[in-house]
Amino acid sequence: MTKAISIRPLESPADVASAEELQAVIWQGGEIDVVPGHLITALGHNGGMALGAFDGSRLVGLVIGFLGTDSASPERVAMARLKHCSHQLGVHPDYQNQGIGLMLKIAQRDFVMGQGIRLITWTYDPLLSRNAQLNIRRLGAVCQTYLREAYGNMRDALNRGVPSDRFQVDWWVTSRRVASRLGEERPPLDLAHFLSAGAQELNPAHLDEDDLSHPCENPEPPRGNLALVEIPSDYLALKERNLRLALAWRDQTRSLFENAFAAAYMVTDFVHLAGERLPRSFYVLSHAEATLG
Repeated sequence: MTKAISIRPLESPADVASAEELQAVIWQGGEIDVVPGHLITALGHNGGMALGAFDGSRLVGLVIGFLGTDSASPERVAMARLKHCSHQLGVHPDYQNQGIGLMLKIAQRDFVMGQGIRLITWTYDPLLSRNAQLNIRRLGAVCQTYLREAYGNMRDALNRGVPSDRFQVDWWVTSRRVASRLGEERPPLDLAHFLSAGAQELNPAHLDEDDLSHPCENPEPPRGNLALVEIPSDYLALKERNLRLALAWRDQTRSLFENAFAAAYMVTDFVHLAGERLPRSFYVLSHAEATLG
């Protein structure tokens, strides 16, 4: 990773103008899909947060969020129900896979903890393996909420053509789990560890002669304490090559996750295998009773 990367608030008019330009590069959408500079400024001045990652003077990444309330826990007192909603995290394509997204999330955690808030939530496409690797595996976020068509019909290049289904993840920033993941206190578990613990593979994929990943025809419902849901290792590339297959993956995983969450399962980990004929990716689902036990 570039040693010159620094994280600081987006404050000046030049900063917020650069943030508008960077969003357009990352998501390849029109002006209507960009968080405007005046809103970025307003968030930063009113309890929200807008941080940039800079390589020298060049803005190469950003994270934007605002205060909200945790409607899933109405029994909590008013102050305890406050949360931080992380609206947007992005890194310039030339700087991706260098740990900058992780740097921004850690800075966001520090900011939110400084406000006395314990929970950050955000949404992401559950079929994006790279995002799952960061959000679930590295940061230690968990998920038990599946949102169908969360944003309706999206026009940007990354989302165009497929339903905008999303995970809403919970990142309990003061928890022991998160501290352990960020401190890398134990080696990450691989697929063999979960299989040896009895994890059930719900939807093992198969590859065709063109190395395209297909969802299995008859996925199983989860039964034990641990289950594995496979997703394409590179969903965006698959979508470009075969939109029909991309939609089939969306339909199957939507049903699997909705049914699993209704049956008290929770996404607690993610595994990416790089050494196969093609890489493979799996979510780990744990039953709530086993998780709390």
